Amino acid sequence: MPARQLLVAILLSSLSSPLWAAKRVDLDYLVRFLPDSDQAEVTLTLEKGEVVRSLDFNLGDKGYYSDFKGDGWQQSDAKRGIWKPSKGKSSLSYRVRIDHPRDNGKFDARMTAGWALLRGDDLVPSAHLDKEDKVELVARLQFELPQGWTSVETGWPRVGKNKFRIDNPSRQFDRPTGWILAGKLGSRRAQLGDTDVTVAAPVGEGMRRMDIITLLTFIWPEAQAVFPRDPAKLLVVGAGDPMWRGGLSAPNSVFFHSDRPLVSENGTSSLVHELVHVFSRIRDTDKSDWISEGLAEYYAIELMRRAGGMSEDRYQAVRKKLVNWSKKVDSLRTETSTGPVTARAVLLLQELDREIRKSTDNQRSLDDVTRGLMRLDKVSTKDFIEISENVMGRGSQVLETKLLR
Repeated sequence: MPARQLLVAILLSSLSSPLWAAKRVDLDYLVRFLPDSDQAEVTLTLEKGEVVRSLDFNLGDKGYYSDFKGDGWQQSDAKRGIWKPSKGKSSLSYRVRIDHPRDNGKFDARMTAGWALLRGDDLVPSAHLDKEDKVELVARLQFELPQGWTSVETGWPRVGKNKFRIDNPSRQFDRPTGWILAGKLGSRRAQLGDTDVTVAAPVGEGMRRMDIITLLTFIWPEAQAVFPRDPAKLLVVGAGDPMWRGGLSAPNSVFFHSDRPLVSENGTSSLVHELVHVFSRIRDTDKSDWISEGLAEYYAIELMRRAGGMSEDRYQAVRKKLVNWSKKVDSLRTETSTGPVTARAVLLLQELDREIRKSTDNQRSLDDVTRGLMRLDKVSTKDFIEISENVMGRGSQVLETKLLR
């Protein structure tokens, strides 16, 4: 056999060999909402329980989870529980409280008689998965809705009636993270680039669905030019009081209060701010929250400006407000950025962008720094400085500031 034919034969043989293929095992989530008790009943079913040695769940300290039932369930305290599935088809069920009240009387998650709005992260708690090698869990999420509830939306691809495919390559244990909305809903949909966009809210909550679709369509090309990452699906959900009056991002999804303006009087957009979080997925460490929050606010302004929605006069007026708001800030190094700290971070980022453009004859910009940060799991101030100076090809005078010490 000629050498080329032999090489092809070996390659085809290796590709068809079961030694190279992962064993696929179904993991099904079934969620039943129970509005009368402010709970959902969640059932996890493994097609072949023997491939999973254990799932060690972090149940938190707020008492959201209760009534665990299943072969191999062990719970030593309220904060942790371990499931060791039995051989063959194996299931674990429990109940989870939906309402998450804040101290100010607002809610991060809520269920009424007609709808439920929550994060999937809270439906299924995070867990450490110990499984056999070369086993891939194929996760699907199915909902059984109360009578009168018409539909359900998630940030994951739909594969059937009220059924979704959960696939996160960065995790071994695929769980339904991101915002979930179910009930009597109104929805608007659009295809922006390669992303299926859905804007949904309970009927009667005053959500300006078409306004949101229009704004996203307007800035989308500019966002695509900055962030080399297009989600297959984006879900924007919202409701009115007593939900939290702001925007909150999550994987593939954004919550936006229905009474919030799409563009605030200060010229920025909470919706675009949260969209930047979804696109960039930049997470920080070592008292560097100024990076993720500063970049989100920087692009909330910049994307509107680049798209033609902000004149130079308006841009300078926005900068003046940021300067006045952040006058008393003497350090950006905090675990959680306040409004004035984020405002000062935006000013620093604008100065850095000008410095980069000037030193590279307009060939590079802060966009290049942002794309470099997106490759890291977590970003520190030290990482930010190193990437910025690498993009510039020299040290940065802007970053030699006591604000970053």
